[in-house]
Amino acid sequence: MKKISVLLVLVLMFSCGKEQHDLTVKTSIKGLKKGTVYLKKVKDTALVTVDSIVVNGNSEFELHSDLESPEVFFLYLDKNSKENDRISFFADKGITEINTTLKNFVFDAKINGSAQQKTWDEYKLMMSRFNERNLDLIKENFEAQKNGDTSKIKSTQKESDNILKRKYLYTVNFALNHKDSEVAPYLALTEIYNAQVKYLDTISNSLTPKVKDSKYGKELQSFIKTIKNTEQP
Repeated sequence: MKKISVLLVLVLMFSCGKEQHDLTVKTSIKGLKKGTVYLKKVKDTALVTVDSIVVNGNSEFELHSDLESPEVFFLYLDKNSKENDRISFFADKGITEINTTLKNFVFDAKINGSAQQKTWDEYKLMMSRFNERNLDLIKENFEAQKNGDTSKIKSTQKESDNILKRKYLYTVNFALNHKDSEVAPYLALTEIYNAQVKYLDTISNSLTPKVKDSKYGKELQSFIKTIKNTEQP
């Protein structure tokens, strides 16, 4: 019994002595030998560093941050050059794992973590399809201008305008269909902030109490209030 008691005391002492973090970002960057990695987030409209680590031989490491509610963070890699790459991810309390490579830091990134990240990935996948089609239209429009094809110029421009409208509508509907996720107010603030205030209001009013009380939920309410005050005669 005495041995068990001593063991329990030691375990408790170790647990109390170990620093606790709201967010732990376990990171692996294949091929990275030296460099500095920064964990950043937006605070009061400015991008601030919340943690950093100097890598010297070990490409696997952890970064940490306090976290009141789910929000977007950025992983920056300073490769001792003028180029700065960043990986954005939606984090919640607990552990987020990011595995990538030095060669393709952003494009090879595999993120495993919050439910919000999965929801955000779903949204970004659809946006990438819209963007790919829009790139095709830009090329078609350029060729049409070279050939003096006015009919093709008008048709590509019309389709491009329609894609923009579809992106807005998709974002609004996506936010409304994910009213229980902090991704909804985040999209309203970052993707359709210049939409008619009635759309932003509809999204804000649809949010669950938990999401409405989150960082982005509060920011959306404040943003809408500012717009309404500005529009008043």
